[in-house]
Amino acid sequence: MTPETLVTVATSAADGHDSAYVAFALAVILFAAKAGADLVVRIGQAAVLGELLAGVMIGNLDLVGVNIFEPIAHDAAVSTLANLGVIILLFQVGLESTVGQMLRVGWSALLVAVLGVVAPFALGWLVGMVLLPEAGSYAHAFIGATLSATSVGITARVLQDIGKMQTQEAKIILGAAVVDDVLGLVVLAVVTGMVGAADRGVDFSALSIAGTVAKSSGFLFGAIALGVWLAPRVMHLASKLRARNVLLATGLGFCFLLAWLSGVIGLAPIVGAFAAGLILEDVHYKDFVSRGEHGLEELIRPISSFLAPVFFVVMGARTDLSSFADPSTLGVAAALTLAAILGKQACSFGVLGKGVSRLAVGIGMIPRGEVGLIFANIGLTLTLGGRPIIDQRIFAAIVLMVIFTTFVTPPALRWSLMRARS
Repeated sequence: MTPETLVTVATSAADGHDSAYVAFALAVILFAAKAGADLVVRIGQAAVLGELLAGVMIGNLDLVGVNIFEPIAHDAAVSTLANLGVIILLFQVGLESTVGQMLRVGWSALLVAVLGVVAPFALGWLVGMVLLPEAGSYAHAFIGATLSATSVGITARVLQDIGKMQTQEAKIILGAAVVDDVLGLVVLAVVTGMVGAADRGVDFSALSIAGTVAKSSGFLFGAIALGVWLAPRVMHLASKLRARNVLLATGLGFCFLLAWLSGVIGLAPIVGAFAAGLILEDVHYKDFVSRGEHGLEELIRPISSFLAPVFFVVMGARTDLSSFADPSTLGVAAALTLAAILGKQACSFGVLGKGVSRLAVGIGMIPRGEVGLIFANIGLTLTLGGRPIIDQRIFAAIVLMVIFTTFVTPPALRWSLMRARS
């Protein structure tokens, strides 16, 4: 069978959502993701970076005449699995945080989080206005929203690896990152609301923005407040069931239900998934754990290990390297990276008290990782007048920014913390 025949078979199978092609695509994605992750972990980087780079390679092999993998990036069934991966990923991030953490972050962490959203958003908008005037204000706002994100997972892994999880800097960074996630999701809701209203020809006034903030905040905190009361009761009842894997099914049910409700009221499903994770704390399913079952976080991990790499590889595969043939794309990527780094350094002004390394706190908030990619992916789905507000050139620049901020943080954070304690 010639390469041209293989491409034809693969493309026709993808068009018909053939399950055999989906199986082939998943095999390619998972093998590539783990190989890429292994390579970057060996040099002290986060596994997500290797998964993303593996996707970039797969999606651009057509530049050297290998076209068989080209349908993977846009196959509908694979995209559905990638979107599920995002929901599970945000659910997992929520599970790793708690409502108690949000209430105990203190003024330093709160100020760090607020500055870590406002400053990058403003700088991202400014970069868009200066370098991408033709993209329009909605694209500029979305670029700002993407830069406002922080990847708590990458920073937490570095802090854990160097044994600094109990330092004051670590507590501020991790507490601020949780609040940062919440604020970032609210910003995302506002920007997507603005774009959706403009696409429908509806004016989006300051009152509309306030309404969107109220709706997104109300949903998030209302779901958490109701869930904190409801979750232990539901889990207690579920523990009476004699079927297997009841805890996992109940947890996923919470996740998907809140993700659906979030979508129904016009918010991104990831908002609901994150809220579900915050709601379900260890104490709520102690009946399961006390009889020897694994906790929900541990049960979710294999599912996330399967679906999350699908998302990262697909995002990488959608990055068109030929976009960088245009020098202006590299210029935009460099400007966004600089804005991403400087914007998070503004966090350091929020650190109160003495004896805390402001530099380490600012560096710890730099990586965009999976959260930045999730925001960018949502941007690809938003349209205005039938055209996406984020084109391939902007998406490629954002991906390069995510790669660089993810790459530079681990060594820089190690250096800053060691310097602070020397």
